[in-house]
Amino acid sequence: MKLKFAKMHGLGNDFVVIDAINQRFDARPELVKSWADRFDGIGFDQMLIVEKPLSDAAVFSYRIYNADGGEVSQCGNGARCFARFVREQGLTDLDVIPVETNTGLLKLEAIDSTHYRVDMGVPQFEPADIPLRAEQREDLYNTEFDGREISFSALAIGNPHMVIQVIDVKNAELETMGPYFEAHMMFPERANIGFMQVIDRETFKLRVFERGVGETLACGSGACAAMSVGVQLGLLDANAKAILLGGELNLEWQGNANPVMMTGATAMVYQGEIEYE
Repeated sequence: MKLKFAKMHGLGNDFVVIDAINQRFDARPELVKSWADRFDGIGFDQMLIVEKPLSDAAVFSYRIYNADGGEVSQCGNGARCFARFVREQGLTDLDVIPVETNTGLLKLEAIDSTHYRVDMGVPQFEPADIPLRAEQREDLYNTEFDGREISFSALAIGNPHMVIQVIDVKNAELETMGPYFEAHMMFPERANIGFMQVIDRETFKLRVFERGVGETLACGSGACAAMSVGVQLGLLDANAKAILLGGELNLEWQGNANPVMMTGATAMVYQGEIEYE
């Protein structure tokens, strides 16, 4: 049979989006990995699946698979593309769309035809909630890499995140530190590794090595994690702009038990069909 899909991106972070309400689809890890291949498949960072909700609190269920076939709980750029997809496909006409994820309810809001705002939830800093193997919560943790001491922050915002402050993101050791810390034993569920350069109180640059993917042009949850760290450490104001390789995101976090709000652009690249058994 032929399976319909859409190819989309948010700031260059690219996705295949599949309507699994009006067509049957089983996201097997080996299938996801095969289709994610940029030479022999469709090519994408993540696969996003639209399903029926399990509760009356949501309109859809939102599932996410990384390019390596592993399922994850959050993708901020993907959430914006998800919202645009369900509206353009006529699956809903709501301006504010509640969707279920593995870690709770997300609210996706249409700003215009291409820009969407996402309530990314409340950042979690307690080690058990990340999860992080640490004796107690710290604003900055210390570890070693290549014989040097590295300071970092850790939190969960849908996914586990490690945030390392750098002087210049262009010179960040992402190619070596990224895969090393992604699979480090202190992160039992692995982690996204962000390299953050604070420009001023309203601006920061960010590069992210995503677990199961590698470096992407943008990472929405990574930007929210870095924003949370910046506010927590007193480096950023409650409203700030994240500059990523693929573009910019506008972020807001009032601290404490408030959610991080993220606004950014989306793009529909093309729609197609692929053979599926």
